[in-house]
Amino acid sequence: MPESNRKRSGLRLLGGIGVVLASMTLEAGIGHAQQLAVQTDQAPLQQDKPRKPSSRSVVAAAVAGPSASVSGADVKPVRRSTAKGPYYVDFRARTAASYGHAFIWYGKTSEKQVEVAGLHPAGDVLPYVLGHLMWVPSETGASYGDLDVQYLTASYRVYLSEADAKKVFAYIKELQASSPVWNAETTNCTAFIGRIASFMGLKAPFHLLKPEEYVNQLRDMNGGRQTVQLASDR
Repeated sequence: MPESNRKRSGLRLLGGIGVVLASMTLEAGIGHAQQLAVQTDQAPLQQDKPRKPSSRSVVAAAVAGPSASVSGADVKPVRRSTAKGPYYVDFRARTAASYGHAFIWYGKTSEKQVEVAGLHPAGDVLPYVLGHLMWVPSETGASYGDLDVQYLTASYRVYLSEADAKKVFAYIKELQASSPVWNAETTNCTAFIGRIASFMGLKAPFHLLKPEEYVNQLRDMNGGRQTVQLASDR
């Protein structure tokens, strides 16, 4: 073979080998770049994956209770409660030897002392029995069990402003003074507290209900409202 042909063949062979090496290097570089891209894309996902809390974190959360916040984003604004009024009337029912008794507590929210008003027969068993047939002398203050929470079966408290409380409390005193008799069907304990509720502008149920049912219906009929404002003519 002539010397020139040998040189051409050698150059072609070297060129072919160079092309193959360049192609392999390029493919390796592309593969390495793709691998780096995949690792780069996966890295944030691995960082964002929530970590299991340590035992110290669990103990701290348990001690802090449900009110402890993990981050600022979890903190919710506290809803401020509106003022309900410095005075109240609490319509209450309790157990008794028969079907129960209805009465009220009333007073100032900042004081522990309460006033009690309720209509009931004066005396023990005999006046109570006779009161189902006729009118009997009554009492309008506290009776046995009115101050004991363990006997309570229903309660509906309504708050008043100072100006309205003066009017309502005066009406309660007047009603006590003008209720000398008790009768199971007409002038009974539920009718007594119903008149107070009506004076306050509340809807009152029919009075021939058991005290517990009466107080619960009183609350339901008024939508559970917790504040009242007397009309200007009161």
